[in-house]
Amino acid sequence: MKHTARTAAMVGIAALVLAGCGSRPSDSASDSPSASPTESTSSSAPAESHPDFKACEVSDSGGFDDKSFNQTSLKGLTDAKTDLGVQTAQVESNSDSEYADNIDALVKQGCNSITTVGFLLGDATEAAAKANPKVDFSIVDYGYAKPAKNLKGLTFNTAEPSFLAGYLAASQSKSGIVGTFGGLNIPTVSIFMEGFRQGIEKYNADNGADVKLLGWNGKDGSFLNTFDDKSKGQSVAEGMIQQGADIIFPVAGPAGLGGLQAAKDKGIHAIWVDTDGCVSAAEYCDVLLTSVMKGMDVAVEQAIKDAVDGTFSNEVFVGTLANGGVGLAPYHDADSLIDDSTKSAIEDLKQQIIDGSLKVG
Repeated sequence: MKHTARTAAMVGIAALVLAGCGSRPSDSASDSPSASPTESTSSSAPAESHPDFKACEVSDSGGFDDKSFNQTSLKGLTDAKTDLGVQTAQVESNSDSEYADNIDALVKQGCNSITTVGFLLGDATEAAAKANPKVDFSIVDYGYAKPAKNLKGLTFNTAEPSFLAGYLAASQSKSGIVGTFGGLNIPTVSIFMEGFRQGIEKYNADNGADVKLLGWNGKDGSFLNTFDDKSKGQSVAEGMIQQGADIIFPVAGPAGLGGLQAAKDKGIHAIWVDTDGCVSAAEYCDVLLTSVMKGMDVAVEQAIKDAVDGTFSNEVFVGTLANGGVGLAPYHDADSLIDDSTKSAIEDLKQQIIDGSLKVG
């Protein structure tokens, strides 16, 4: 990533608190780099119809079938097709080097709105927005210090729900040790881990406990340097389990699915990110305590709707607990394991974060 763009991103992060990650399973099929974008049109009559408007999307190098980040962002595009009656097109990226070309391919198709998915597309998206002022661009998980008028950041303060997840994990750990790891050491990943750490500290302070966290100390931690390698995620999780961790919090897209597999194999629990894992990765629902969710689909669809309506602006969206842009998923299969006092404490902490009396991050 170019130094100037990285600096701008960091300014935005400091002001807004970004969060996220995403990638696709290493064994999934993908389009070739030169493939044309996949196109579709609404198959049913929506409440309103804009057949002359074309909304488009570019994934990060993980692709759209990651059961997490990209997949949820794509839902925003498909929901816009259904709800607004727009045409849609999408390009799945196979490597970081393809981002600029994939965005350009959609510009040449006449897309009126282009959403890019992920922190790593920050440079390419900004360059395309400046070169194409008549196209409205939005980007998931990136905030610019001085965005172009046609460039909107869609960011999510996942430190807040991750704090609640950390408190929950600490309350449920029998060994007094929990673990986390990330895909890449970028702010949109580490913010999950830091919120999680702070939640554990809050539990310890409130309950006279000493639950320890492996994989993140507030500055440094365990990172896979990939979002794609599920086996690497499984290996790192197994190492943490060997050190006594009985709850795993992977923040690594599909590589994190390896962490869920390790939890399943070893009979411990885990917490998923980005989406409700009991929906997106239902095969692991029996080991999940909850998931830290980001409303990327809602934010993406809203950005497209604003472009359709002519109300699009470059004001950065920040998803929070207060506006429902982030949150904890239901406890699902784990509901009976969590006592009422813990559930009540988590609800109280959530309200404190919303009303500003408890600061996270």
